[in-house]
Amino acid sequence: MIHQATARLLGAAILAASLVSTASAEVSEIRAARQYGLSSLPLMIMEDQKLVEQEAAAAGLPDLTMSWVQLGGPGAMNEALISGDLDIGAAGAPSLITLWDRTKGSAMEIRGIGSLVEMPMELLTTNPDVKSIRDFTEDDKIAVTTIKVSNQAMLLQMAAAAEFGEDEYDRLDPLTVSLPHPEAMATLLSGGGVITAHFSALPYQYMQKKQPGVHPVISSYDILGGPATNTAAFTTSRFHDENPKAYTAFVTALEKAIDIINADKKAAAETYKRMTNSNEPVEDIEAIISDPQVTMSLTPRQTMKMATFMHKIGRINNEPTTWTDLFFPNVAELPGS
Repeated sequence: MIHQATARLLGAAILAASLVSTASAEVSEIRAARQYGLSSLPLMIMEDQKLVEQEAAAAGLPDLTMSWVQLGGPGAMNEALISGDLDIGAAGAPSLITLWDRTKGSAMEIRGIGSLVEMPMELLTTNPDVKSIRDFTEDDKIAVTTIKVSNQAMLLQMAAAAEFGEDEYDRLDPLTVSLPHPEAMATLLSGGGVITAHFSALPYQYMQKKQPGVHPVISSYDILGGPATNTAAFTTSRFHDENPKAYTAFVTALEKAIDIINADKKAAAETYKRMTNSNEPVEDIEAIISDPQVTMSLTPRQTMKMATFMHKIGRINNEPTTWTDLFFPNVAELPGS
């Protein structure tokens, strides 16, 4: 018969072991989201080749699975992350900065995992009278993925502040409408007049510029003064802290996906065409990826320029002191900005 004191000690030991086991358990599934376009190519390679699952298995998580959803804009993705319905998202720097500001200091604080790609985004129009953003009138409508918060919406505000003065950064906001890139492209090219401009992204802007009557007004590189992160991946501090193996597996898989793209751009183009059912020839997709202005890289660029602007106009309450405030330590040694 077990002595009562011994029984208590045994019970305490079992409870402690149970708590340690629970605390050390990691997720069995990572729920991630990506958007439309070539900015999500590294994530598509990760999904197609099951890179996260491979890295997780090598790290001792053989049963880890990835589930991917595709969203047309950052709005729904942001809310899903904050509510805990999503583990990892990917969107432009304004979304990351907004989420970091909203969650700063909480267990759900959202920070960046790393950049996915640098690529220019162009504001395109079918209105022949529009040569610069100053030429837009109330008769024009400009498609962005999500009004106010998307990469394109924020870039338009930065362009307006430079053109009309800082106090008029939102001068063009009443002209913006929310449309996913594929729908915006189709609407613009239909000539129905619903929208007259599209702040686009690759490959959609490449496809649109091949059509007669479409011309560029300004690009993100013009606005930011050079190459800049188009899309970054991000997650919550809770996920990062409670799932070190799963998090590291995701980061390693992302790095491998970027290396795979850079090593064989034609194969990456073929994967993109197959996964998206794109009508674009593989050669055209490969040409876009090979453009000197397009760089697949984990290094964040120009994020502080965005954050400073967003703080200045009151979009965020907290201003980061450096770009590393916005990202987890795995990219801290990279030459970011």
